[in-house]
Amino acid sequence: MKRPTPTRPAADRPTSRRPVRVGPRAAAALVLVTLIGIAAFGWPLLADRQSGLAHSQDAPWLFAALLPLLVAVVVATIADQGMDAKAVAMLGVLAAVGAALRPLGAGTAGLEPMFFLMVLSGRVLGPGFGFVLGSVTMFASALLTGGVGPWMPFQMLALGWFSLGAGLLPGPVRIRGRAELAMLAAYGFLGSFAYGTIMNLQGWVILQGMGQGISFRPGDPVAENLARFVAYCLATSVGWDLGRATLTVVLTLALGATLLKALRRATRKAAFDPPISFDSQPIRTPSHPPQRGTPPHAE
Repeated sequence: MKRPTPTRPAADRPTSRRPVRVGPRAAAALVLVTLIGIAAFGWPLLADRQSGLAHSQDAPWLFAALLPLLVAVVVATIADQGMDAKAVAMLGVLAAVGAALRPLGAGTAGLEPMFFLMVLSGRVLGPGFGFVLGSVTMFASALLTGGVGPWMPFQMLALGWFSLGAGLLPGPVRIRGRAELAMLAAYGFLGSFAYGTIMNLQGWVILQGMGQGISFRPGDPVAENLARFVAYCLATSVGWDLGRATLTVVLTLALGATLLKALRRATRKAAFDPPISFDSQPIRTPSHPPQRGTPPHAE
């Protein structure tokens, strides 16, 4: 007799779905906040010479719009049955850990250890959770380190996009082991430079007198200003971004396997997936009662 093949418990069985999935309403909220963020970062490039370009003036408005949109993403995810109380609790725990990690290296050659945690969390829990986690972590760390200023809402957006990108990486089920760590390390390296570049755009437009080749000139063609922006990044921030990228790669390769396993075990234990229900099968009854004296199995 053929022996039955052992099956893995349902809690340990990999699934193709994210633990915290993004439904249509959450996706719409993410698209809206992304469009607002792009406009906030890029509008000075299209402004004329008489426009006030200090982001200290538009930052309060961006922050006022960003907080309700973050809440909207969470509420939409809950409405789409992608997040429950346990997911919200994990969001708070990871944001607190990330905020505590930032003071360990912030201000020293760009070393920011919280970035590798954002990569791993976004990978395991998905893009919607990752975006909210990145934004909330940056907000909490700004309060913790006294880094509240006109740059804070821009940092919240940039780190949210960084964590969201980790959640969009391919192969959440198929790619595991060393290949997954290599992919996450590569993303962390490139994403760290992308974060620094985006944040440079926030500060570069208000700095004047840095030199004809790298200063922003309001009203000039966009192509010329972008060429100066590239020169500005190469001259001022490559070393800082390299420190952040290198630390992210080192921590991802050294601790990534352990933390990925811990995060996946926590999501399985929390059972973020919607509960499975089984429809009860109706009891079949004969279309007509058996005749008297007829055995039941004859029907």
